[in-house]
Amino acid sequence: MTIHTEDLLNSILESFDRMKFVHAEDVPDIDLYMDQVTKFMGEHLKSSARYPEQDKILTKTMINNYAKNDLLPPPVRKKYSKEHMLLLIFIYYYKGVMSIGDIQTLLSPITEKYFGGQSAYSLEDVYNEVFSFEETQVARIKEDIRREYTESAHAFNGAPEKDRDFLRLFSFICMLSFDVYVKRLLIEKLLDSMRESEEKSERETGEGGKARRRRKKGAQTPPEAHR
Repeated sequence: MTIHTEDLLNSILESFDRMKFVHAEDVPDIDLYMDQVTKFMGEHLKSSARYPEQDKILTKTMINNYAKNDLLPPPVRKKYSKEHMLLLIFIYYYKGVMSIGDIQTLLSPITEKYFGGQSAYSLEDVYNEVFSFEETQVARIKEDIRREYTESAHAFNGAPEKDRDFLRLFSFICMLSFDVYVKRLLIEKLLDSMRESEEKSERETGEGGKARRRRKKGAQTPPEAHR
């Protein structure tokens, strides 16, 4: 591949080291109105957007849809707590790879057990534990990307010389895409297993009809409603 492509790759990988997720201590401990929520998310998640100057991180419509579809507990007197904010950050990262129904399957048990001080182990504790994997995960991802780049850079040796750079770039993108595809399949299978396990438990206890209706409603929500 061209020197330009390698320089671009190195620049992107270096930017991973500067990637900063929102830490729980960065989130205000006071309740916020909707405009304050969208402003905070825009400022702290802007760097993760494809087009930072144009893309909307979270809009009022998105947040209202999340509450409507039971991804997010309703605000209290139109104010959102720190726990609301942590759930919104989870949703922001998940919405690129999961449907609303799948996000609901994943987050509902977390919300039911840890939202609102229902347990000695808090939602903030869950959030901190998950994001503590940040450094090791980024290092592992960078290593995998470099390996795939090296493999694709040595592909298509038998192709016409004038086409090799394009074909090697095509190969690199395909390898990255296949990695995403396989992981998404795995995520979907794990979520299906979670859903089946929960539904079995609900049948045995005679509870949970409401939860199933919520999931069904969430799964039917069009994708554009949360993007």
